[in-house]
Amino acid sequence: MSSIYLPRTADALAFAMSTYGIPLLVLATTGSAALTGAAFALEWIPRLAAFGWVGSIVDRRGASVVFHLASLGRALVLAAGAVLLHLYPSGAMASVTVMVLAAATGVLTEFSYIATETAGAAAGRRAGSQAHRVQAVLLGIDQTATLAGPALAGVLLLAGPPSMLAVVTVLSLLAAMLALRTPPSPVAPARAPKGRPGAGLVTGWRTIRALPTLGWLVTGLTLSNLSIGLLQAAGPVIVVQHFGQSTTAVGLVWSAAAAATLAAVTICRFALDRLGLWPVGAACSAIASLACLAAALAPDYLSYLAMVAVLMAADGGLAVVLRTLRSRLIPPEAFGSTLSATILILLLPFPLAGVLTALTPPDALGHVITACAALQTLGLFCAFARLRTDPALRT
Repeated sequence: MSSIYLPRTADALAFAMSTYGIPLLVLATTGSAALTGAAFALEWIPRLAAFGWVGSIVDRRGASVVFHLASLGRALVLAAGAVLLHLYPSGAMASVTVMVLAAATGVLTEFSYIATETAGAAAGRRAGSQAHRVQAVLLGIDQTATLAGPALAGVLLLAGPPSMLAVVTVLSLLAAMLALRTPPSPVAPARAPKGRPGAGLVTGWRTIRALPTLGWLVTGLTLSNLSIGLLQAAGPVIVVQHFGQSTTAVGLVWSAAAAATLAAVTICRFALDRLGLWPVGAACSAIASLACLAAALAPDYLSYLAMVAVLMAADGGLAVVLRTLRSRLIPPEAFGSTLSATILILLLPFPLAGVLTALTPPDALGHVITACAALQTLGLFCAFARLRTDPALRT
C-alpha cells in the first residue's frame, strides 16, 4: 500500500488534473477553440518526443529515482505557472504561460507515468498468477483519480487558474515524497550508448516485434485511441460551445467516465478469473466501438455524457487485458524500454486528435468522430479476430 499504491494515487490525481485541466485552463484563459485543440496537441507532442529517452533511463536508473525527480520537476513548473497567472491573468503572457505549461507538464508526467508503470509491473510479477488483480487495482487507482481530477479541476477553475495549479503542485510534491518509498526496480546494463536518443525505443520495438500477441493488441488499441483522443481534445468545444454547458460540465463528463470505468474494472477482475482474457477483451472491444459511434451522434449533453462513460468503461476493460499481457510477456530487464515503445505507439493518435480539433470547424466535429469510430471498429475487430486462438489470451 505505502510503497506502490499510495505513490501511484498521488501521481495519478496530479496526472488527471493536469491532463484534463490544462485544456480547460486554455479555453477559460483564451476563449479560443483552436488554441484549446492546439494546447492538447502541444501537451502530447513533447510527451511523445520524450519516449526516446524515458524508457532506457528508467531501466538504467530505476523507477523510484525517475519517479521522484519527475514529480518534483512537475511541482516546480506548476508553481511557477501559478505565480505567473496570478500576476498576468489575461493577455499574451497568460496565453504563453498556459501553452508552456501544457508542454512541460506533458513531458514530466510521462516520466513519472513510465516509472510508476514499471514499479506496478514488478509488483504484478511478484503476484504470479494473480497479476491481473494487481493490474486491476492499479487501473482502479488511475480511474478513481480520473473520476475526481477533472471535476476538481473544473471546480477549482471557478476560483481562478492559480488555485487549480496550486492544488496540482501540492499533489506533485506529495507524489515526489512518496516515491522515495517505491521499491527499486531491476536495473539493466546499458547495452547502447547512454547519449544515443532512441536506443531504448529500438530495444522496445524489437521486443514488441518478437511478441506478436502484444503487437496485435497494441495495433487495435492505437486505432481505438484516435477516437478517444478526439473526444478528449474536442470535449471542451463540444460541451461548452455545442451543448452550451459550463467548463465544470466538461469535467463531469470525464468524472462520469472514470466512475463507469472503475465499475467496469471491478467487474473485469471477476470476469477474467472465470472467462479468460480473450472473451473479456472481445466483449469490451465491441461495446467500445458501438459507444463511440453513439457518442458521435448524441443529440444532447446527457446522452453524450452517457456514451462517453460507456466507451471509457469498455476501454478500461481493454486496458486490464493489455496490462496483464504486458506484465506476463515483456522481459523484466527490458520492461521500461518496451513499455515506452508500447505507450508511444498507443499515444501517437492523441496529438493527431488535437490537430484535427484545431483544424475542424466545431459544427463538423461530429462527422470526424464518426469516421474515427468506424476506424476504431475495424481495428479492434481485426485485432481480436487474429488473437482468437492465441494461447496467451486463453488464460
